[in-house]
Amino acid sequence: MRTYQTTTPLRNEQDAVDAIAEAHYGHEADTVVVPVDLLPAEFFQLSTGVAGGIVQKFVNYRMGLIVLGDVLAYAETSTPFRDWVREANRGRELKFVPDQAALDCLHAGDDLATGA
Repeated sequence: MRTYQTTTPLRNEQDAVDAIAEAHYGHEADTVVVPVDLLPAEFFQLSTGVAGGIVQKFVNYRMGLIVLGDVLAYAETSTPFRDWVREANRGRELKFVPDQAALDCLHAGDDLATGA
C-alpha cells in the first residue's frame, strides 16, 4: 500500500476528486489518508450524504481511503455510524484508524482494531 496523507480539507466530492488526483499523479499512491479534522462534521452524520458522496468518489476511482483519528465520539452517538465503521474496517476500500500506531500496523499488514 502506497499512501499519501492530504493536508487539504475534504468537504465535498470535488475535494475528494482533487485529493485522488494529487495522490495518484503527484505521489503514485493508491490510498489517501485523511485526518479526521480535515473532514466536515456532516461527514460523520450519515443522513447528510456527505460521507457517501466522498467515499463513492474513492470507490469509483479505485483509490483507498483511510480516515485517521479518533471517531469514537461519533460512533458512541450513532449506531449507523458505528456499524459503518465496523463494516468498513472489514473491507478493503475504506478504513478508520484511531492513530498513527494503528496506521503503521495497517501498513505492516496487521489486522485492524479500532474499538468502534
